[in-house]
Amino acid sequence: MLARPHVITAALALAACGDRRPPDDTLVMVIDAPMVTSDARYAISNNDTKLGRLVASGLTAVDTATMEPRLDLAERYDRLDDLTYDFTLRAGITFADGTPVTAADVAWTFTSVIAKDSDAVAHKQLAERFTSVEALDARRVRFHLTAPLATLFSDLDFGVLERAKAGPDGKFAGGIVAGAGPYILTSLGPTGATLVANPRAAGAVPKVPKVELRVVKDSSARVLMLLGGSADLCQNCVRLDLLGDLAAQDAVHVERGPSALLTYLMMNTEDPQLKDPRVRQAIALALDREAIIHAKLSDRAVVATGLLPPDLWAYRGDVARWPHDPARARALLDEAGVRDPDGAGPEPRLRLTYKTSSDAFRLAIARVIAAQLADVGIEVEVRAFEFATFFADVKKGQFQLASMQTSDITEPDYLYTYFHSDRIPGPKNPDGGNRWRYRNARVDALTTLGRRQLDRAARLATYGEVQEILARDLPIIPLWHEDNVAITNAAVHGYTILPNARWAGLVTTAKSPAQ
Repeated sequence: MLARPHVITAALALAACGDRRPPDDTLVMVIDAPMVTSDARYAISNNDTKLGRLVASGLTAVDTATMEPRLDLAERYDRLDDLTYDFTLRAGITFADGTPVTAADVAWTFTSVIAKDSDAVAHKQLAERFTSVEALDARRVRFHLTAPLATLFSDLDFGVLERAKAGPDGKFAGGIVAGAGPYILTSLGPTGATLVANPRAAGAVPKVPKVELRVVKDSSARVLMLLGGSADLCQNCVRLDLLGDLAAQDAVHVERGPSALLTYLMMNTEDPQLKDPRVRQAIALALDREAIIHAKLSDRAVVATGLLPPDLWAYRGDVARWPHDPARARALLDEAGVRDPDGAGPEPRLRLTYKTSSDAFRLAIARVIAAQLADVGIEVEVRAFEFATFFADVKKGQFQLASMQTSDITEPDYLYTYFHSDRIPGPKNPDGGNRWRYRNARVDALTTLGRRQLDRAARLATYGEVQEILARDLPIIPLWHEDNVAITNAAVHGYTILPNARWAGLVTTAKSPAQ
């Protein structure tokens, strides 16, 4: 059930009162977690990145239905050689205060990140790509690369900042940057953010003049705000198993779209009980992902075959798959020497610990997975933690099984981020993405090669082989790509759902006047 009947009745009564509805010139979007900055250089969370992109546009953008980068602030580029590219800014574009966007602003934005003494969160990512960035004149900026870089156009989807508005330390007070995006950020704090439409936006000007992003951590409270009319929209903010009941309410509309995020089960490949790929394959065979999608996600997801989403150009679906097959799972465990110690008796073949966040929905899914593994003789103890504690343990390798979601996968180079052995977390790289500590020399070589290949056909072949290897080795079990779901008040229309779940759709969103 969505909520107790009297809760829904109360929410609808609030909607009828009318005085709780936001003004016609304001969109209220509820989100589940706070943001700390709109500065792309220091973005930590997905919400930081989404907020930053509303305020500061980049030379390119991947906020597209196909996730193919397009030119944004730049009107053209010239490839001088494999290591040198010039980008020319569009004529007449300005920051929100009317100051022209110049190549010097672009160069400063990137140089402040790649400088040796930079403390930017994005330092490692960009410093390994660019040796220097320089302004040639007012509109032309030159990028010098460390090596041929196939991901260049995706990498330049990075908010360009107005240098003159930064402080002496190159930072922006309170994380409120000055950019050329569709919105101007006027306030940012732990409870949310306020944005107003930028009339000088480099792209389309938003249809509704003001947006309030309100942090509401409780899922039930978000539902009440939507049904009661005090919130206009949310995206991916309600449990998928509740959407059927919510969609039946006239007060809201529920829309869905494909997702570039992956939900996955990770396994510590250094753990003695999980280092054998046959054990990991058996775990995959024990899972009935279709049943979970139906029962827990209201059929609003597609079974995954790997890290990359099906709509990405580099996706390869003809790889090893592991459909629900408990008999085959038991046979693989036997083959790996993990035999049933007492036949039909109660003793398990294997005992594992499964760590997850304390989020009620994720905990419920973890328990279903544990029950399915028990059917093949794998006893699983589920342990729930607050996310910060859970994530710290994962990065340290203090886990056997755990489940998470990726960031938005818009580039096949993420195969390097998640599976190259150099990306295993450690003292010099605490935030490395290879948290399952997977090592494969061929995958290392291919993912390194893929980011240097400028020919798309060559990259397609390279990443196809990577996906084949990972589908066999299974350092993670790809579970599903959950739909992106937008819930809007009945008065709201025009919101566009993007695969990367960013908030660019706010720009095209309109709101009918109150009657």
